[in-house]
Amino acid sequence: MKPRKTMTRDWIATARTLSEALPYLQRYDGATVVIKLGGHAMGSDAAMEGFARDVVLMQQVGVNPVIVHGGGPMITSMLERLGIDSSFHEGRRITDAATMEVVEMVLSGRVNKRIVQAINGQGGRAIGLSGKDAQLMKCRFANPEIGLVGTPEQVEPDVLRSLAGSGFIPVIAPIGQGPAGETMNVNGDTAAGAIAAALKADRLLLLTDVEGVRGPDGEVLTALSATQIRAMIADGTIAGGMIPKTETALAALQGGVRAVVILDGRAPNACLLELFTEHGAGSLIRV
Repeated sequence: MKPRKTMTRDWIATARTLSEALPYLQRYDGATVVIKLGGHAMGSDAAMEGFARDVVLMQQVGVNPVIVHGGGPMITSMLERLGIDSSFHEGRRITDAATMEVVEMVLSGRVNKRIVQAINGQGGRAIGLSGKDAQLMKCRFANPEIGLVGTPEQVEPDVLRSLAGSGFIPVIAPIGQGPAGETMNVNGDTAAGAIAAALKADRLLLLTDVEGVRGPDGEVLTALSATQIRAMIADGTIAGGMIPKTETALAALQGGVRAVVILDGRAPNACLLELFTEHGAGSLIRV
């Protein structure tokens, strides 16, 4: 259990954030916000507790949060324990039948339920599911060379709307259903973008372990257009792991999401700061 002084300090910081947020609360009343959870925010019990508390507070002030999570390091760790080799092709995990069993076990089981438990522990009503539930996420094969890896082709968001309307917080593991009923491994960012587009979400928040999108001078850019993003990818300013995240942002915008934010999940109250303060907390991308 955390020391009383630490808990008090955490709640004081959260209360200060909410106090500053008061002028902005009405802006998101009834809004759907999809959050891709990964990286540092999943790496420790304290970080998970802080994230869960923020999600519950968001719901209490009128936001409808939908959580989509990853879990790559946990998958790799379990594969190693089971003596199954991990192989990658262009940054994507090659997923054969044996690997897929482990991926589903870790994501839909261990990781998903840990997040659900954390949110419920903060007074929320979270419910865990995967893209296979209620035919939420139907996929096509991303690339025959990487096996059971899917790209979302059809998302049925009715179950998510029903859950939100009943006061539940959906927590989704990025597992999809293939064209012949195959279980498919889906990149977490890609799944979050597709789900946000299907919901026509007001915001898609992509939590990362960096401060945001950096410009040519290395400074974090707080506001970007889709046109700027495409130009920065073309000239190499955006490179490496930031490319798939910004491509996810562009696809989500094209699908009807109002705005996407790439923000630092290591920062306390990152989601609250982004939604409810004047300057936000990350790189905001609009059409």
